[in-house]
Amino acid sequence: ILNAQKRSRAGAWRYSPESTDGDTTVSGANLVALFAARNAGIGVPQPSIDKALEFFKLCQSADGGFGYTSSGGPNGPRTAIGGLMFALAKKKQGNRFKAAMIFLDSKGSDGGYSHYYHYFLYYASQTYFHASPKLWAEWNANNIKRLKETQQEDGRWDGNFGGTFATASSLLSMALNYRYLPIYER
Repeated sequence: ILNAQKRSRAGAWRYSPESTDGDTTVSGANLVALFAARNAGIGVPQPSIDKALEFFKLCQSADGGFGYTSSGGPNGPRTAIGGLMFALAKKKQGNRFKAAMIFLDSKGSDGGYSHYYHYFLYYASQTYFHASPKLWAEWNANNIKRLKETQQEDGRWDGNFGGTFATASSLLSMALNYRYLPIYER
C-alpha cells in the first residue's frame, strides 16, 4: 500500500498499484487498511496518512460532498467514504467531517444514490456512528427498517453487484450494533 502511494502523484490510490493518480473509493479502502494496521501496532508513517488526507481534501466540494477523482460530482457513497477518513484520522471536530455530515443528511438515509446503495451502507454506517450517538441511532433505525423490507426469503439481499456483495454489505452495516471492534465501543 505504501509503495503504491509513493507512485501516485496524488498521494492516493487507484485500481492498480502502478497507477499514478487516485480516486476516493480505492483510496478509502487503502486508507482504512493503514488505519487498521496502525491500530494493530504496525508502524504507519504519518506523512502517508497526511498525504492521503490531502487528496481527500482536494476531492471535497464546496457543499461538503466528495467526488471521485476531484471535487466534481459528489455523491452519498463517496461522501460517506470521505467523511469516514476524517473520522478515523481523529478529525471529527473539523470542518471537513462536519461538512460531509451535512451533505449526507441532505441526501437522506439512503445516500440519495441507489446505484451504489450497498456500498454506501458499509461506509455510511461507520460515518454516522462516528458523527454522534443521536445521528447514528436515527440512521441505524432507518437502515434496519429498509433492510428488513428488502431482505429476500432466503435471507440475502440483492443489489447491482450481486447478492453476495449486497448481503455482506448489509450485514456489515448492522454489525456496529454489536461493537465487535474496539474502535466502535462507546
